[in-house]
Amino acid sequence: MMQWREGVVVEEIREWPGSVEYAVRLASADDTGSEVRCLAYTAMVGRPEPGDRVILNATALLKGLGTGGLAFIVAIPDRLPQDAPDSPGHIVKARYTPQQQMFLAVDEQDSIHHDVLIDATSLDLMPVVVADLHSALPALIAGVRLARPEARVAYVMTDGGALPIAFSRAVAGLKEAGWIAATLTVGQAFGGDFEAVSLHSGLLAARHVVDADVTIVIQGPGNVGTGTPWGYSGVAAAEALHATHVLGGTSIAALRVSGGDPRPRHRGISHHSTTAYGKALLSPAILPVLAGGGELAALVRRQAIDLAAHSRADLDVVEIGTEGVIEALRQSPVKLSTMGRGLEEDLAAFVVSAVAGVCAAQRISER
Repeated sequence: MMQWREGVVVEEIREWPGSVEYAVRLASADDTGSEVRCLAYTAMVGRPEPGDRVILNATALLKGLGTGGLAFIVAIPDRLPQDAPDSPGHIVKARYTPQQQMFLAVDEQDSIHHDVLIDATSLDLMPVVVADLHSALPALIAGVRLARPEARVAYVMTDGGALPIAFSRAVAGLKEAGWIAATLTVGQAFGGDFEAVSLHSGLLAARHVVDADVTIVIQGPGNVGTGTPWGYSGVAAAEALHATHVLGGTSIAALRVSGGDPRPRHRGISHHSTTAYGKALLSPAILPVLAGGGELAALVRRQAIDLAAHSRADLDVVEIGTEGVIEALRQSPVKLSTMGRGLEEDLAAFVVSAVAGVCAAQRISER
């Protein structure tokens, strides 16, 4: 159930493309005077100003969640935004919710790219890297750029986490730095440079519209997990690899690894990866691991070999050297953070993601 609050905007805290964060003073009887952090998606509700009365969805904030643990501005009831100009497109996302949006999808009939995608049937061996956590994105791109600095990288955001891509400060920073050539939001996710109805269309658009050399597929921020073998949103990584295989791409399964997570199920190779790639995946994929390294790297290699041996899919474990990787990660234009841990607190998480990016870049010439 949603928990509603009313408040008054006090001040703007920060902004990035599509999003503005505010301090809002609550006006509800039980919490009058309390200030909370709130996010407004400007394309959906307009741009609040100090003194505006706002209606909030405070559910995640009151629940004390991590990712998304803030209130969201639903409306500025005394100053509604003007209607957007008429435009083609009839694809609705966040469908049948009060916040549903209508977009021109890259693959629909009114799109200038429709004729291209009618005939597009193959990714032409384009490397597609699939990962579980959104936090892997900058590390993956750092690896691609280490091996091929000129590579065009597309990011396909699926709908397992946040639906609005504007929620991700990482994506905003990576685009501003030129590390991402274009973003594509698929399924119920929205707000990318291109919208696509399905993951398959999004991948084809990345190849034939964006002209990407490498495409990265990850859900938005806010991975959902229950501590059960199958109850986590990252299991959809297997589905992304299936789509890549069906469309003739080069499938690269990025491992979720940690040396700093206190939960045993995520130490070394996470159970999220062993489930997605060992049980849910049915198509071939490359499984990059670190060459050399210390005790944790050796453990991950052993775990990866065991995962490949027992997987229902044909997994090719490939060792990738780490020369220059840590320095490449330190050059990231956005903060590296996974589950609240930075580069120094969980080095393995980012290095393993980066070598998956290196692996993808090494396969660009095979197209």
